[in-house]
Amino acid sequence: MGVTSPLKGQSHSRSLTRKLLPYVLYALLPIAVFRFYFHPFPFPLSTSDQLPHPNQEEIANETPCNYTYGRWVHDKMGPLYNGTTCGTIKEGQNCITHGRPDLGYLYWRWQPSQCNLPRFDPKTFFNLLSNKHIAFVGDSMARNQLESLLCMLATASYPNLVYKNGEDNKFRRWHFASHNITVSVYWSPFLVKGVEKSKTGPDHNELYVDVVDERWGSDLEHIDMVVLSIGHWFLHPAVYYERGSVLGCHYCPGLNHTEIGFYDVMRKAIKTALKAIIERKSTDGNGIDVFLTSFSPSHFEGEWDKAGACPKTKPYEEGEKMVEGMDADMRSIAIEEMEAAKVNAKQFKGLRLETLDVTKLSLMRPDGHPGPYMYPFPFANGVQEHVQNDCVHWCLPGPIDTWNQIVLEVIRRWSVVSKREE
Repeated sequence: MGVTSPLKGQSHSRSLTRKLLPYVLYALLPIAVFRFYFHPFPFPLSTSDQLPHPNQEEIANETPCNYTYGRWVHDKMGPLYNGTTCGTIKEGQNCITHGRPDLGYLYWRWQPSQCNLPRFDPKTFFNLLSNKHIAFVGDSMARNQLESLLCMLATASYPNLVYKNGEDNKFRRWHFASHNITVSVYWSPFLVKGVEKSKTGPDHNELYVDVVDERWGSDLEHIDMVVLSIGHWFLHPAVYYERGSVLGCHYCPGLNHTEIGFYDVMRKAIKTALKAIIERKSTDGNGIDVFLTSFSPSHFEGEWDKAGACPKTKPYEEGEKMVEGMDADMRSIAIEEMEAAKVNAKQFKGLRLETLDVTKLSLMRPDGHPGPYMYPFPFANGVQEHVQNDCVHWCLPGPIDTWNQIVLEVIRRWSVVSKREE
């Protein structure tokens, strides 16, 4: 009878281990995700990890904070919520439940250059906006920001869905009974009246740049705060109308219209929307807070339908990426039109306007998009030739939560100034 060599047995054992290891790791991934969702990792909180909320006297004595410039720094605390504590995350942005294996992108916070940005406090938001109606108006980035806010607020009070309408629930409304706060989303990718391209209609968009979209405009008398967000839909082919006549078009081969691009059209659309808000709210006596979100850059690298379209797993460092080209131009349009609107609004009481300038802080986060994890476990059967990626919208939780942190801080400072002036 032959005797098996010990070395041969050990070699066979190591070979078997190497074969089984990938399967073991793949089996452990859902367990790890389950563990993270139901029992988030506890981290010891040092005083440097926790940013204290400034009191009213501190805010009143501070100069206004510029949240535009800063850097992303490591944050051990992580997000306020996750995919199981929040039921309003759009399927395509629930990155962890779709199998995204890296969790490092969750542990960063934006540190402005000259001030601190406190952690989002739902109770503060509820206290400042009780009995108010907050509306998010715009394209899918407006919806992305809305869902971020709902998730953070849901950590303190449950939102009840009280209204939904339109394809893909593009018009929805929630109510927080605890503080009588209503939060709505209005689909309006141009802010002005428009006809979106469709399979049964034109293969381009049609915009009426001097007519506000009444799907949200008609509700202004019931809205106390509005967050406007547009940009990406202006990149699509379109024909533009002004005063009932064709103004021109953007990428319309085959049509006998003048090519005028989209920058001036976007400017006109923002101007029309802000003008409508100021005119209507200055006469009803109720006032309104208005935020205009600046352009949020995408992070596609190479082909959009290949694996690795937005593969980064950590933020860019300061100086590594600059706001330039189209991103800079679209940001400038938003800032310039909001500044002009502020001058116009000064003659009326109760109108507070601000640009939510998120272009740079968003540009610095190439790691925050769903990428291929817009669909569940895209590589379960190996890497396919074509993999659809989302490198435009943001994972929830993710960097877009910072946008709402800034909104809350601006509102809080407004509140302090308002009380001081009474």
